[in-house]
Order: sequence, then structure tokens, then C-alpha cells
Amino acid sequence: MAKAKAENATPKKAEVKAPKKAAAKSAGKAPAKKEEGKANAGLMKPLTVSGDLAKVVGNDPLPRTQIIKKMWDYIRENNLQDKDNKRMINADKNLKVVFDGKDQVSMFELAKVINNHVVK
Repeated sequence: MAKAKAENATPKKAEVKAPKKAAAKSAGKAPAKKEEGKANAGLMKPLTVSGDLAKVVGNDPLPRTQIIKKMWDYIRENNLQDKDNKRMINADKNLKVVFDGKDQVSMFELAKVINNHVVK
């Protein structure tokens, strides 16, 4: 019986790994490095907010990033984030006007809603 097993067994082949190829060098110049510390001018441009949005974020012209930040500060201060579904923002009397009369808006719609209330 030992012979039968030995005859059927195939010897293991030695594993041979292919040699690694050298990384191909690009034919052109290396991509230009972005200067560090420079912000996107479009995002940092101060925008004038509408009167309805000014009740929430203030009257001063602000960059879009700061408008979103102040909106989230207002939402957190007034506990307007829905307790069951954290992606939804409940409107109070000031935000209902900004949200175009909707009682709730998704956080993903927030940038679109704000875009309707800024003057470029």
C-alpha cells in the first residue's frame, strides 16, 4: 500500500519567481510640484451673502469655506442635526428660509442651498 501512494504522488516543482523588472522611466519632465501653502483662489474669494443667510452666518463677505463652517457651527449650537438620521439637518425659523421652505435638508445638499444665497 505504501508503494501505491508513492507511485501516485507527484514530486513538487521548485517555485521559480520571475525577476522584477525595473520601473519604466517617464520620457518627459517630472510633474510640477504644487507650491505649498497656496490655497485655491476660487475657494478663498470672499462672497456676499443674502439677507436670509446673513441671519445665520453674519453680514461680512466670507469665503465659501467659512460660510459652510459657520453654518455647521449654527447647526451644532442649536441641535438641528436629526437625532435618528445624522445626515439630515432640521430647519428652525432662520434656516427654513435658507432651505427654501423645506423642513429638512441633507448635509449633501447644504452646499447647493448655500450657493443659492451667495452673490459672486
